[in-house]
Amino acid sequence: MLKSGLSLKLATAAKKNTDTLIAIKYHDSFCVEHTLPILNAVIGTVFMHDIEMNEATEEFARCWQAAGKHLQSQTHDGQLNWLKANLNPPFLEHLSFRLGNQLFFIQITDVDGSVRGPGNPRGFRTIADGCNGHACQMPMRFDGQSWETAEPGWGLIDDISGKLINPIELISDEKIEMSNWEQHDFAVQVVRDFITEKLGHQLMSSQGNPAVDPSIWFVGENGPEWVVVRSVKYPEQEASRPENMTDIAANCSKLGNKGHFASVSFANSDDAFDPSGGVPPLPLWRGHGVFIRFEGLQDA
Repeated sequence: MLKSGLSLKLATAAKKNTDTLIAIKYHDSFCVEHTLPILNAVIGTVFMHDIEMNEATEEFARCWQAAGKHLQSQTHDGQLNWLKANLNPPFLEHLSFRLGNQLFFIQITDVDGSVRGPGNPRGFRTIADGCNGHACQMPMRFDGQSWETAEPGWGLIDDISGKLINPIELISDEKIEMSNWEQHDFAVQVVRDFITEKLGHQLMSSQGNPAVDPSIWFVGENGPEWVVVRSVKYPEQEASRPENMTDIAANCSKLGNKGHFASVSFANSDDAFDPSGGVPPLPLWRGHGVFIRFEGLQDA
């Protein structure tokens, strides 16, 4: 197994926290009007439809970047463990980060209504619920020269209570076990970083919803390629392919015929790894160390 040298939740995102937001340029985002084929499995039933790749306007990109820089400035060292800090579609949330043992999923809005962000306006609530995190609104205002937060402090409003929140005050010493959505999202991050950093391919889209396949689209040598991701936790070491892989491949063939499967397994870095089973495996705690087993892409 490989050891993750960073946090359990989206380790590599934490490593790149500053550069992602400060160095991003609008033309780097995948901002074209099109759809990508997906399969959405709900309670044993498979629904086949296209997922919209909403366009992020250049003005929203400026607003989004100002929001991210403001959030970074609220910590004592200017560092946040970013979960989503790019403009790659699809969009559930516009920004998300981990602080301590808490997760925050943010929808950015223009208080004057002149600029609209991409994605379903309810998406940030969906992912926050699936990951046991906080859904937050972040209203922004353009003063004629630059974008600024419309509210004081962090500029975040709790979506449920409607009150301003300070993420630091919500951190606790409680050990929070990762939800299935968090674990899958983490696995997608591992595979996505492998594709972009090790293989050198351009990302088209990625999403961490465990009910949606494929999780990743990227630009291969001969066109778009897709990846179905599955994850398990110790003592399991290899994830099983979905039974509907043929259906996924058929639907994806509208855009790309080459597909892949990726198995990612996790284990708590403090686990005893007792082969007899006398010492049960430890849960995957949010923000704690983890061992990762990922052996690359397999042909679908």
